[in-house]
Amino acid sequence: MVNEIDPQELADRYTAQWNVSDAAERRAAIERLWAEDGAHILHPPAEMREIAAGLGFDHPTLEARGHDAIETRVARSHERFVAKDGLTFRACPGAIRLNGVVRIGWEAVSAEAGDVAGGGSDMLVLDDDGRIKADYMFPGS
Repeated sequence: MVNEIDPQELADRYTAQWNVSDAAERRAAIERLWAEDGAHILHPPAEMREIAAGLGFDHPTLEARGHDAIETRVARSHERFVAKDGLTFRACPGAIRLNGVVRIGWEAVSAEAGDVAGGGSDMLVLDDDGRIKADYMFPGS
């Protein structure tokens, strides 16, 4: 099934989950996209990395594992960036698949003005069913 995955379509579905306001709809999107034991692994912002380095952690990461934790992560992101800051997330063109890995780019865009406020890239590792087993997110890249 992995070989049948259209990388751009996956990128569009992936970024769309972050925009979903309805909790039940968001959970359904997560269950369709993610493996049950999938992991979202975030490269922390610079200020968090600096604090961690001061505590002796050279390579800190933030991780949410499983549908419940991923749902919490997506919901908190939605609350902060979509509901509060008025942003929407969209996939950039050019998603590419290499076997079971898909590289995507995304942007955070002002819903009101259409200005790009930020973005990043993700490496999505897929399981045999084409669902996300691991998501390595790099905001700002």
